[in-house]
Amino acid sequence: MAAEDISIETLDLGWLTLTPSTLVFIVLGLTLVAFIWGRFRYDLVALAALLGSVMLGLVPAESAFAGFGHPAVITVAAVLVLSRGFERSGVVDIIANQVLKVGQNLLLQLLVLVGTVVVLSGIMNNVGALALLLPVAMRLAREHNTSPSLLLMPLAFGSLLGGLTTLIGTPPNIIISSYRGEVTGESFSMFSFSPVGIVVAMVGLVFIVLVGWHLTPKRSGQASTDEMFDTANYLVELKVGEESKANGLTLQQLREELDETIPVLAVVRNDQRRAGYHFHGVLEEGDILLLEAGPDELQLLEDKVGLSAIAEREEDEAESTDTDTDTDTDTDTDTETLEAANSRATANSEDDAGHAKHEEASQQEEASQERQPLDTEGLQLIEAVVRNDSMMINRSVRELRLNHQFGLHLIAVARDGGRLKQRLRDIRFKSGDIVMLQGSETELAESLASLGCLPLASRELYLGQPRKLAMSIAIFALAIVAMLLDLLPAAVAMSTAALISLLIGVLPLREGYQAIDGPVIVLLAAMIPVGEALETSGGADLIAGALLRFGSDWPVVVTMVGLFLLSMLLSNVVNNAAAALLMAPIAVSLANGFNVSLDPFLMVVAVSASCAFLTPIGHQSNTLVMGPGGYRFSDYWKLGLPLSIVVLAVAIPLILLVWPL
Repeated sequence: MAAEDISIETLDLGWLTLTPSTLVFIVLGLTLVAFIWGRFRYDLVALAALLGSVMLGLVPAESAFAGFGHPAVITVAAVLVLSRGFERSGVVDIIANQVLKVGQNLLLQLLVLVGTVVVLSGIMNNVGALALLLPVAMRLAREHNTSPSLLLMPLAFGSLLGGLTTLIGTPPNIIISSYRGEVTGESFSMFSFSPVGIVVAMVGLVFIVLVGWHLTPKRSGQASTDEMFDTANYLVELKVGEESKANGLTLQQLREELDETIPVLAVVRNDQRRAGYHFHGVLEEGDILLLEAGPDELQLLEDKVGLSAIAEREEDEAESTDTDTDTDTDTDTDTETLEAANSRATANSEDDAGHAKHEEASQQEEASQERQPLDTEGLQLIEAVVRNDSMMINRSVRELRLNHQFGLHLIAVARDGGRLKQRLRDIRFKSGDIVMLQGSETELAESLASLGCLPLASRELYLGQPRKLAMSIAIFALAIVAMLLDLLPAAVAMSTAALISLLIGVLPLREGYQAIDGPVIVLLAAMIPVGEALETSGGADLIAGALLRFGSDWPVVVTMVGLFLLSMLLSNVVNNAAAALLMAPIAVSLANGFNVSLDPFLMVVAVSASCAFLTPIGHQSNTLVMGPGGYRFSDYWKLGLPLSIVVLAVAIPLILLVWPL
């Protein structure tokens, strides 16, 4: 049935009559509940809300997917591509290298880190800006023995504050600008948000640096990979015996025999270790497998393929600890842990012989290994955080085919600041999870990018292209000039800049498509028609009327404060773009009701929709730092609530000053 055939004034169920506005409230209510519940991804929820609205006649079928061509959606997609171009060209690497020189003073670290992310978030996607500086913050925390929980939440909140400063800083600004263009015929310009946004961001920065960091929890030990995952306690050495079923099998055949995803990190043969993913031969008697396993997996390996754990004495463990301490300090912590475990494997295999001369030979071998460490080429561990747009979310290791498709082994997973103890194959990944992976040094960065994981250990995984730096900056500057001079609309200017970046090779085409955050695009495109239905059905006028009656005896500024609080609370439980889409029609209805300019009301929505400081689910930036910082859900409001009050106290007077009623 066509949309015009089912378009309705009211829905008469006999015992109940539902008006279009009531139907919109029901759809939006169910949508908000689904957003908060989090069982389904927000883009799927938004698409369901759109299709439900079409079926109820609230959105014409011919306009259902018009949102995908909306200027706000196109602008957001283009900004995401340009943001990735900045990363690829090396412009942010230069900044990151300077940040790392800041020293050990915590206040100075906060000032430089948060100040940098504020500036970057004004010219690129704020999640992208945070993703680029998150590894820098983790490295600072490790080098200066600082708890990363003191740095990461301020960094995330700084990325939100920085988005307030320009049109392209955050999707709510783009949405509000486009909505103003539809209502008045003239959109906000690139720097229309700057007078209010810059002051609010600077005040927020000062508050975070001087006061706010005291309100963040200090979680000790989270900066260390070993302490987060306690990897050494789970590395197990298993020996292939003469009667072992594993004798004569390849590692692939071993995995098929086990029907498990237990990762073999390395195979030791004749005192030479080979990385598991580089070992393609068959196992032989006397081979030692180094792998990560718990008690259940050990029993499985013993029962199915006859691999037996090498017994360790307490003095052996103490000896290996001393050896580990004496290793070259320039070696990565994770590699040291694996080398120490490998040394124990070699020593213990020879101790099993039980003869004095073998023990003497073992001691000589250990001394030799201290002088000439075993070959570790290709064996690299990395920790990374699962992004909100990662393909890993809600999928298991087997479904992802990490080993076969990406050449990666999963070593451990941490969630909410602690290592998960369940079997690796049973874990379904969530956004914000910290994963420890093993992979090829040459392919690790590309594999992580494909999976949607952000490396935490070092920015050296990414190879920038400094020669493209000038081109990248010049293209972006020309787009800004075109917007300022009204030569091109924002969507056209940003899209042109993104296209040129792809054509001249600043960013490979494949990475350009990967940079576009599909869930956000679908969310925006689906919620735009639903937001318009809120207005056309009269729902926005009903909400505005209630606020007008409530504030009729009070100054207009009181209603603006109420609008700010309502929009801010909504942004903490749903995506900030969805909050802006839903609140913009209400803001315009309020301005019309008071018979004043709509600009200050739209600015209130723009600022408040980006103030998702109270929960980890309100914004992707908050979710990204939850795992690395070891935060709990209740930690966010302790800093977020005072910061929200500060933003409210500063923003409302500024808005009225810059955009008078």
